[in-house]
Amino acid sequence: MENNRINLTSAEWNVMECLWEKASITGREATDMLEERMGWNRSTTLTLLRRLEEKGAIASDSKGAKKMFRPIVTREDAALQETEDFLDRVYNGSISLMLSAMTRKQALSKEEIDELYAMLKDMEGGN
Repeated sequence: MENNRINLTSAEWNVMECLWEKASITGREATDMLEERMGWNRSTTLTLLRRLEEKGAIASDSKGAKKMFRPIVTREDAALQETEDFLDRVYNGSISLMLSAMTRKQALSKEEIDELYAMLKDMEGGN
């Protein structure tokens, strides 16, 4: 996803979560899932599916009378991009500034501190 940056809205994230969960679903399955989860009508879901396809986040294939939708962007790639965008926008790209701000409001557990130390040690070693 390095060259193909896709910004997802909150509503689009909800649609993508359904696709990541099922890997491939019909338009009807998507509308049923999102009506149950979000209270959306059919038109809203189909508009979001079309928009995601235009953005290149999903693809569709017609199988008879059914249209199947599948994610092209992985959840991991989308989450990484969201994190990078957030970090750049809010903390000027500084991870240490973000961690400092977050730990002022909420103390880290011993396990979280150990995880951070382990990650830093791995990064220092070039892993």
